[in-house]
Amino acid sequence: MKLRSFIHFASFGLSSIIFKRKKPILGTIILTDKCNLSCKHCSVNNHQCIIHPHKQVRHEMEQLYGLGVRILFFCGGETLLWHDGKTSLRDLVIEAKQMGFLIVNIVTNGTHPIDLPEVDLILLSLDGDRDTHNSIRGKTYDTIMSNIEQASADNICFYMAINQINKTQIASVCEQAKKMSNVRAVSFNFHTPYPDTTALALSKADKQSCADEIERQMDAGAPILNLRSALPHLINNSFPTPCHQCVVMENGKLSTCGRCISIPGLCEQCGYFFVAEYSLLFQGNPRIIIDMLRTYLKYI
Repeated sequence: MKLRSFIHFASFGLSSIIFKRKKPILGTIILTDKCNLSCKHCSVNNHQCIIHPHKQVRHEMEQLYGLGVRILFFCGGETLLWHDGKTSLRDLVIEAKQMGFLIVNIVTNGTHPIDLPEVDLILLSLDGDRDTHNSIRGKTYDTIMSNIEQASADNICFYMAINQINKTQIASVCEQAKKMSNVRAVSFNFHTPYPDTTALALSKADKQSCADEIERQMDAGAPILNLRSALPHLINNSFPTPCHQCVVMENGKLSTCGRCISIPGLCEQCGYFFVAEYSLLFQGNPRIIIDMLRTYLKYI
């Protein structure tokens, strides 16, 4: 992390903790809900199959920057399907950097060629070994591995949503990350049970077992981006929601924390690790602060 970014985030964090401010620092723009896959755990793909135009996305970037957002995510659907004429996702990333966003990340399913060296992190979805991953996403594992090997930078972070199908695959994903030179880290979530995917939800006992395995992998040196100190809060859903320091912009609509905020009861079942981590951070939890400094300075 660059010194300028570190100073900005440290100042933001201190002011948020001391003055209990709810100003956002992390923002996500949904570029499209169009996706080339139909994953078993996903509830947000191909509802309208809209790719939002560059002019609109540019305006949304300016809005988020004006709110104080400095960590920007581009998401989908499948993010790498986005384009507007000759303007590509890579062009958007460069624009965001020029606008002043300090960290720019994207989320992808990894089935398209990866040529985004300007991105800070590419959160690439991987759900386990070949058989488990393919059972969730279709026969995409080999294509994804090939795209990772041919990627133009070492800025990839595996992004695994742990659910009833792949809950035994944490070690497999960590081992795969260690093997691949273009993969920098692994980031986990617990499945957040949207109404059409409740059968995939983890029990408290499942979460405890998964957290134990994540800790074992941390102890074994796996490059895990998540915070050990947040795991007990994720097991018990004992972190404050929504996270006011995170916002999502989708087709001009701004939502606090995530687009799932409007679904009754879902916040109380949130499985997003970053929501727990950021919520606890901005409450001034000392263990989270120390843990985040150690982890983020190492991998971002």
